[in-house]
Amino acid sequence: MSGSPGGRPVPGAPRRAKPIRRLDRVIIRFAGDSGDGMQLTGDRFTSETASFGNDLSTLPNFPAEIRAPQGTLPGVSSFQLHFADHDILTPGDAPNVLVAMNPAALKANLADLPRGAEIIVNTDEFTKRALAKVGYAADPLEDGSLSAFHLHKVPLTTMTLEALKDSGLLRKDAERAKNMFALGLLSWMYHRPTQGTESFLRTKFAKKPAIAEANILAFRAGWNFGETTEDFAVSYEVPPAKLPAGRYRNISGNLALSYGLVAAGQRSGLPLFLGSYPITPASDILHELSKHKNFGVRTFQAEDEIAGIGAALGAAFGGALGVTTTSGPGVALKSETIGLAVSLELPLLVIDIQRGGPSTGLPTKTEQADLLQAMFGRNGEAPVPVVAPATPAECFTAALEAARIAVTYRTPVFLLSDGYLANGSEPWRIPEVDELPVIEPGFATGPNTEEGEFWPYKRDPHTLARPWAVPGTPGLEHRIGGIEKQDGTGNISYDPANHDLMVRTRQAKVDGIEVPPIEVDDPDGQARVLVIGWGSTYGPITAAVRRLRADGASIAQAHLRHLNPFPANLGQVLGSYEKVIVPEMNLGQLAMLLRAKYLVDAQSYNQVRGLPFKAAQLADVLWAAIGTLDGSED
Repeated sequence: MSGSPGGRPVPGAPRRAKPIRRLDRVIIRFAGDSGDGMQLTGDRFTSETASFGNDLSTLPNFPAEIRAPQGTLPGVSSFQLHFADHDILTPGDAPNVLVAMNPAALKANLADLPRGAEIIVNTDEFTKRALAKVGYAADPLEDGSLSAFHLHKVPLTTMTLEALKDSGLLRKDAERAKNMFALGLLSWMYHRPTQGTESFLRTKFAKKPAIAEANILAFRAGWNFGETTEDFAVSYEVPPAKLPAGRYRNISGNLALSYGLVAAGQRSGLPLFLGSYPITPASDILHELSKHKNFGVRTFQAEDEIAGIGAALGAAFGGALGVTTTSGPGVALKSETIGLAVSLELPLLVIDIQRGGPSTGLPTKTEQADLLQAMFGRNGEAPVPVVAPATPAECFTAALEAARIAVTYRTPVFLLSDGYLANGSEPWRIPEVDELPVIEPGFATGPNTEEGEFWPYKRDPHTLARPWAVPGTPGLEHRIGGIEKQDGTGNISYDPANHDLMVRTRQAKVDGIEVPPIEVDDPDGQARVLVIGWGSTYGPITAAVRRLRADGASIAQAHLRHLNPFPANLGQVLGSYEKVIVPEMNLGQLAMLLRAKYLVDAQSYNQVRGLPFKAAQLADVLWAAIGTLDGSED
């Protein structure tokens, strides 16, 4: 890319004679006030990186408040992007580059930077008042405290205002474009495409063309500043990754999950109904599904969590694929209706995008502490299958799998994602439609007894699923409800033996769900330690395992995507290793289940900080586990 005579960056044109350094990967963190547009900046840089062909992983991190006090530590919003010319699994442990829009952003993120990292700061915000607000006694840009880093002092606000001096915008409106100046500068530094961002801005501000053009001018000014300034003497090139053949797009976990639900409706032939109440970090699914009426999707924003799931269960009774989305606090409110769905034995998808708890907890931070709630958080014996995706892109296939289980076995199903997966993104290979599984509802069409009657609890001998009868179908009149039913007929029954039979049958139905065996990654078959995880810990665990193997260690890895029922071979796998380590973003919930069911000494490694594990952190833990077996603690 190079500047044209008009100052516009032109992708593909010859670059000026500044040195270009080739890298295999980079970790960049944009940080600023929650009103500085860091999420938009990071998202645009990510989109251009995806279009360039790099593998990538992201970690958005923002306050729960709509607008925290400006310039304060609680108000800092950040977006971290890790991109590479090879397969990567995490957003990275430590940024190589920090873009800090104010003193709060610098102070909140400085501890995460390794020596030698580059820091780009907006010097216009380093006023005495702003420094004092976050506890700086002296200006860190001048006192030598940042000597371990490569510091670039850039007056982003001043330069943005200068670029927009003829735009006709008020100063306040012009200042808001400083994030686009920063984006332009970083786009120059790392050879990112530019046309996509310009097209995006024109679309986003189509009704405000002056704002669109101002942002584009600021974006171009940032790019040209990088090209001409002496402060940035080197630019960097990260070549595209060699990914398996196919058509790719960048996708977040919530978007992938939404698309998976739409695909499930299409592959089952069922209308998709979402009954939901907005809650962080699940609301994006409601927003996205509301756009897809052309695929037979109906969305209902209810007045509360209970009404949302009640409507979804009613839709399931009416022959639709019923879905409700929420987070942990909403699951607590929905629990009675989930129990009703267990009793009715109707398909229902309960999507839980987990966040930090208890109570309101950490609405915008990640955690995976709802596992035991999903397993047991209902009165009585009310077993529910549980599925958990491992990556943002995998949320698509997890939604299809949850729908397959729900429809095939006539049961509510939990899908446990979390804030890290929901908001993070990665490249996703877009599948062909004929690659997707067909989900057959198999509605009842007529009487199912020799006497010509329809019994709503006469079961399929293989799946133990009861027939699904659409209301209004002639000859299929039947009675269902929350009070215990008689086996077969569905009549109300208080008979002790019948209740025992129905409880055991519902449990047997869930226990008998066919799920794939768990796969073990043990290249040489000599490992004595197995690390096993579930959900979003997949990336950090796998990255840590790769580090150990690169250093000559032998270690096995397995990852659970089905948590109820467990894969049939799980007990055998666990018993094959001398030591089992279970990293979780909770206080040991999966480890508790494994110890109880398989009587193995599963050892927990836990973190509940609202952030994902770091690969280096897990690598140290796994090295220690191997060392104890070898008779060494080093």
